[in-house]
Amino acid sequence: QVQLVESGGGLVQAGGSLRLSCATSGRTFSSYVMGWFRQAPGKEREFVAAISWSGGRTYYADSVKGRFTISRDNAKNTVYLQMNSLKPEDTAVYYCAAGSRWYSSGTSDFGSWGQGTQVTVPS
Repeated sequence: QVQLVESGGGLVQAGGSLRLSCATSGRTFSSYVMGWFRQAPGKEREFVAAISWSGGRTYYADSVKGRFTISRDNAKNTVYLQMNSLKPEDTAVYYCAAGSRWYSSGTSDFGSWGQGTQVTVPS
């Protein structure tokens, strides 16, 4: 497993932007598919975005497509989530996750998780 630490969350007005970062430990970062998930109060944890081992392929939940961009820097062992045009419904705790299976949006396919970072977009 790999240790993950998210940062960059906060309070932002609707229409604003935030960039989340997820730093990882170890020398095997490039061997993981990396994903972002989120969980709003009283709701299930849901998939947001994922990126392939080299960063050449990405996929997104329909709810964030066109507004969020996932990227990674394997030299820095870090994955990012750029969030633009934020909406109140984006309010949630955002989690970074590492897995080995491509094109999966299931939480069970990601074996390592960060502690989460809060994103709040007031209505």
